[in-house]
Amino acid sequence: MKALLLSGSIGMGHDVMAEACAVSLRERGWQTETLDSMRLMGPSASGLGERVFRGLLAVPGMYDAFHFEQLRTGGRLAQVAERASAKYAVPALRDELADRPAELVISVFATGAAATGRIKAEHPGMRTVVFCTDVCPHRLWVHESTDLYLVTSQAAAGFIRCFHPEAEIAIVPAPARPQFYKAPTQQDARIALDVPAGEPCVLLMGGSWGMGPLLELAEELGRAGIYTLAVAGRNTSMADGLQKLHERQPRVVPFGFTDRIPELMAASDVVITSSGDTCSEARVIGRELLLLDVVPGHGRENLQHELERGGAAAAPSDPAGLRRAVVAALARVSPPTERVVQTPDAWEQAFGDALTRIGLGSAAAQ
Repeated sequence: MKALLLSGSIGMGHDVMAEACAVSLRERGWQTETLDSMRLMGPSASGLGERVFRGLLAVPGMYDAFHFEQLRTGGRLAQVAERASAKYAVPALRDELADRPAELVISVFATGAAATGRIKAEHPGMRTVVFCTDVCPHRLWVHESTDLYLVTSQAAAGFIRCFHPEAEIAIVPAPARPQFYKAPTQQDARIALDVPAGEPCVLLMGGSWGMGPLLELAEELGRAGIYTLAVAGRNTSMADGLQKLHERQPRVVPFGFTDRIPELMAASDVVITSSGDTCSEARVIGRELLLLDVVPGHGRENLQHELERGGAAAAPSDPAGLRRAVVAALARVSPPTERVVQTPDAWEQAFGDALTRIGLGSAAAQ
């Protein structure tokens, strides 16, 4: 049995969810393959799509306007964008499935969901699943040929039914990658990172793109005597700035794009980040969250949802305000020192039940 997972290279969250699903499927005996929905469009179209997205983010308020006015409502511009991406992604996906058929396609990126929805009828035995961890899935996630939607909240289920009233929906816990369930103890993590025991320590990050004024925030926290593990992600200019800051402020410890996030979370007392799937990973390790409002559109919706889930507070993006919020958080929280506070059992049970709902439970177990 083969499953095809359609991720997307805009941000890291989609790859994280694709990896979590792939791990669970392989443990059930599936073969898995993960494709980047953006790459399916070809280098020219995918490059243009990423430039447009970055351009919208670069202009204050622009992506908010596009998200709330167009994507959430399925407006004319959103439909144009979907048709444009499908023009390139559909033929590539059709060829992929012709060469390597799959019994199951899980789309964790809206472009993949749109392409799959357009060719579902060509593969009568194939089951299609859309997995969206946003609290308000926008119109481009929803396609009436979808067999099952996986969401992580009642609110998300309600938004899907706005566009697909008869939808089959399963509410599941947000999964985390296996390495987060194997995170070291705080003591071991601090020894590895040379962070003294008993010193206040935070993890500061802004997603894989290093969004937000991380450099200014890290400098303020370091000046306040707080060990700050600062992650620039793929933002190379931010990484260079953090490295220079470390040279004059040793309590700021810089990282670029790194696979050591479980270790960094374990070493910290508080995690400062943007809203996203990182929040679920921090909760596995039992860390309090301070959330920066730096991701517009769906990021603002998700921030509100993370606050509702608890163990989180909104954080200001100005250096003095963040320092005050961090000092207060350090005073009121006492992070667990054991390895993890959550296990993958709830996710595995829910994911297995979801496969059974679309007739793949017994087949997956073979």
